Amino acid sequence: MFKHILIATDGSELAQKAVAQGLEIAKGLSAKVTAINVTEPWVAVAPGEVAMAFPIKEYDESVAANAAHILAVVADQAKAAAVDCTTLHVKDQFPAEGIIETAEKHGCDLIVMASHGRRGLMRFLLGSQAIKVLTHSAVPVLVCR
Repeated sequence: MFKHILIATDGSELAQKAVAQGLEIAKGLSAKVTAINVTEPWVAVAPGEVAMAFPIKEYDESVAANAAHILAVVADQAKAAAVDCTTLHVKDQFPAEGIIETAEKHGCDLIVMASHGRRGLMRFLLGSQAIKVLTHSAVPVLVCR
């Protein structure tokens, strides 16, 4: 059925549930996994005066270190589950776009990700990456809550 599963994670506790679910599916189907962490562009994170106080070089180093840690945890779990897993840090993209583009580029046939389940004003202000992936992806999406 599924041969190549993309698992998107931001390292949160909720995303960890999606990682575990994705790895379980991959193991059961003998599918390979690409685990990704997507970090937003500098301009989306630090507008105006904030950019002056937190230089882009430090931002890049910080997100790279954070992504490396998040993806190392997934790689360790995949290894323990005997699942073939590669990891990828996708920089300077908004999460939904990075997830969709990576799935298409790497030939993934399933995307597994978490939804934080925000509602009302929080959803409006922060957006829903899961909804964006669901509505724009040509690849099937499994959303874990």
